[in-house]
Amino acid sequence: MQSSASERSAEQASWQWDGEADDAAEAPGDVVGGGGEGPRLSRRRLLAGAGVLAAGGAVWAFTRSGGEQPAPAPSKPQPTALSGPPPVWTYRGPEAMTPERLVGRSTRPIFATSAGLQLLDPATGAPTRMIRLAPPDRKFGSDDLVSARVVISAHRVFTTSHGHVDGRHLTDPAADVTVPVPDALDGDILFTGCDGTTLYGTFYNLPKPGATTMNQQAFALRIADGALLWTSPADRGEQLLTPAADPTGTITALRTADGRTELVVRDAATGRQRWTAEGNENLRWCTIGQRAVYVPDGSGGLRALDLATGTERWKSSPTSPEQWRAMPPVADSGMLYVPRDNGVVSGHDETTGGTIWSLQVPFLLDRRSHPVVVNGVVYVPGPAVGGVCAIDAAKGTLLWTFRDSGPGKDVWSLAADADHLYAGHDDVLHALPLATVF
Repeated sequence: MQSSASERSAEQASWQWDGEADDAAEAPGDVVGGGGEGPRLSRRRLLAGAGVLAAGGAVWAFTRSGGEQPAPAPSKPQPTALSGPPPVWTYRGPEAMTPERLVGRSTRPIFATSAGLQLLDPATGAPTRMIRLAPPDRKFGSDDLVSARVVISAHRVFTTSHGHVDGRHLTDPAADVTVPVPDALDGDILFTGCDGTTLYGTFYNLPKPGATTMNQQAFALRIADGALLWTSPADRGEQLLTPAADPTGTITALRTADGRTELVVRDAATGRQRWTAEGNENLRWCTIGQRAVYVPDGSGGLRALDLATGTERWKSSPTSPEQWRAMPPVADSGMLYVPRDNGVVSGHDETTGGTIWSLQVPFLLDRRSHPVVVNGVVYVPGPAVGGVCAIDAAKGTLLWTFRDSGPGKDVWSLAADADHLYAGHDDVLHALPLATVF
């Protein structure tokens, strides 16, 4: 997680704490030790033996009361090889992850699936609690998880249920918060961001008799008491971009009207519109840095717009014969790190846009590749077969690449705390030691 980052959910989502860690028989997945600490077994009571990874595949030995006998062959392939830094632990879940359900990044290891959020112990990878969520609303399409997204901050996850906003603390149930949804938000609610104290989102009301359009409002809700801080009409197709909130006190939205697309920047405290800037049909992401707002330029590159005025500060675009498309960049400590779909990652000065370094990583990237910056290291996730790269943020040198043998089809997702990088894809999550810069 980048060091300066701030700490999406459906109305039908509901919460349930699935017992404490002692409910071992119900905990999903397997935990395999690593990093020299020896194996740590799954919480399932069926297992009493040790897991051994063999070169040709995973072979499990099961010890049961009354004697030993071999277990059936695993129902799904297991990783047979790792390269790069040894994991501190590896967790394997019962189904593939769906990290797209989460808006924001947590500093704790969370395994998100269609059933809910499985919280893991950062030190061991053992399952601690399951936060159950309503499944996606399939009326939006089998691959669209908009209706099942949740907003996550450093310490809580947020959703709505039965007219309330529920915020469940990741480590302390006594710190849970539940506040009523204000009467003014009488409609379908979609949260799009959180800055630690305030939730931002959009709600939709059915058209009133005689009206031809749906009532759509952007809003800000204070977490502590559920107070509605402000609402703003969004009747011109305005959609808050995700994440909607930023530590600079800025929220961003995309507005489409009369065939034109524009970026809308608002004050997070009041909802007041600061400025707008003309966009293009590909304006689907936005990154806010210390000095600028970064958006696609429509030709594969990106534009830096002044945070205060919206005027263009600089632009970086491919020049012939180059062909690449910039992915959402990461801003940190006066630097901007830009991943491209051709597998090049570049570091730029935020003020001038000047390129300080450029590195070709050993895999291609796409929109699902979201780098994080921790302690002067840029971690770049690739496809499942590609792995994760650690890059010196100052020099642009490759420190290491971590890979497992798969199998998998998803892009790696990343999160981090002060001790570990949590890197996962498909049904596996690894805790890796953070890279060291000399």
